[in-house]
Amino acid sequence: MKDNGIKNKSFDFAIGVVERYPFLGNDKKEFVLSKQLLRSGTSVGALFREAEHSESKADFIHKLAIAQKEINETIYWLDLLNATHFLTQKEFDSIHTDAITIIKLITLIIKTTKSNINN
Repeated sequence: MKDNGIKNKSFDFAIGVVERYPFLGNDKKEFVLSKQLLRSGTSVGALFREAEHSESKADFIHKLAIAQKEINETIYWLDLLNATHFLTQKEFDSIHTDAITIIKLITLIIKTTKSNINN
């Protein structure tokens, strides 16, 4: 990969998710949604790391498509945690903005890679 921006952003995002997990469990006593958030929010970076060593362009796109689904699922859990007042608006805005940035970057990488394959 030429640019590790998404690699760094997805890793930093995973750190933010991990840091919020004890708050949601210990302070808010929310265990189910927070575990879902932890699972999907940390898998995005792991999938991107897998994609870096993909066997082909098609494999690369496939792995990033799964990462795209995971970040989309993460956005759902964040929306739900916000709507049910487990996250303050400030807590939500910070991590939600990062998630939106990541999904946009992944989508752009997928589209660019597909375009390069076709050209």
